[in-house]
Amino acid sequence: MTETKNTTQQTQQTQNTAQDTTTVLVTGATGRTGRRVAEAAGAAGLTVRAASRSGAVRFDWADPGTWDAALRGADGAYLAFPSDIGAPDAAPAVGALARRAVELGVRRLVLLSARGEDQALPAEEALRASGADWTVLRCAWFHQNFSEGPLLDQVRGPELAFAAPDGLREPFLDARDIAEVAVRVLREPTGRYAGEVLDLTGPELLTWGEALTAIAAAAGTPKRYVAVPVRDYGGALLEFGVPQEEVGFLMELFGTLLDGRNASLTGDVERVLGRAPRPFTSFAAEAAAAGTWK
Repeated sequence: MTETKNTTQQTQQTQNTAQDTTTVLVTGATGRTGRRVAEAAGAAGLTVRAASRSGAVRFDWADPGTWDAALRGADGAYLAFPSDIGAPDAAPAVGALARRAVELGVRRLVLLSARGEDQALPAEEALRASGADWTVLRCAWFHQNFSEGPLLDQVRGPELAFAAPDGLREPFLDARDIAEVAVRVLREPTGRYAGEVLDLTGPELLTWGEALTAIAAAAGTPKRYVAVPVRDYGGALLEFGVPQEEVGFLMELFGTLLDGRNASLTGDVERVLGRAPRPFTSFAAEAAAAGTWK
C-alpha cells in the first residue's frame, strides 16, 4: 500500500510540476536556436526570460555571478552552450548551472545537444546527475547553418568549401522544429518527456552538395560544393585567424562526426509535434524569398 501511495504521489508531483511551468529562461536567446525558442515560448503563452551576455536579462555561462538573477523565479529553462556542447568547458558549466537551477526551484531543464557527437556525452551526463527534471535534444546539422553564421558568406557566393565528404548524407533539421519541440517538452502537462533523450532529425537525408543545389535552385544562382579534407580545412581555419586550440577541437570533432554516423532518420520530431519536420526545400524557398543569399 505504501509503495502504491508513493507512486501516486510521485505521478501527481510530476503532473503538477509540468502544469506549473509558466516562466521559462532561454539561454543564448540571440543565437540560432535560442532566439526561436524564445519566440515559440512567447507564442505559446509562456513568460519568457530571453537571456544573453548583453541582453536585458544578463546571463553568461562563464560568469556564475549572473546565473541566480536569471534563474530565480523561473519554472523551466532551455540550455544552449555558446561554443559547442562537446567543448571541454561545457560539462562542468552545464552541471554547475543545472545544480544551481534545482536549488533555486527551476525544475524543468531542456539541453540542446549534438547528434552523434561523442564529445557531448559528458555534458549530458552532468545534466542527468544534477537532480533536475531533464530532457536532452540531440540535433543534427541545422538548415540554418546555410543561412546564418560562419558559412553564410560562402553560401552567398558561387562555391561552398567544407569538411563534409561528397557522399556524406545528413538529416538536416530546421531550427524552428527544435524550438517547437523544446517548448512542447517544457509545457508537457504529464512530464512525458522527462528523463528522455530525443533524437531530432529532418525528414530526409541530403549530401551537402544536394543541400547547396536546393539553395541554388531557390536563389536562382549557380553554386558548387567542394569537399575539403579535414586536415586541409583545419589549415584554412588557422589562416582565417581561428585560435589553434579551437581548430584542434574542431578537427577532432569533424574527424568523427562527419563519418556517416548520422546517416539515418528518426521520428522524434513527429512524435512530439504530431507533424513531419520541415523539409530542406521549404526552408530554402523561404530563405531565398527573404533575400538571405543576395
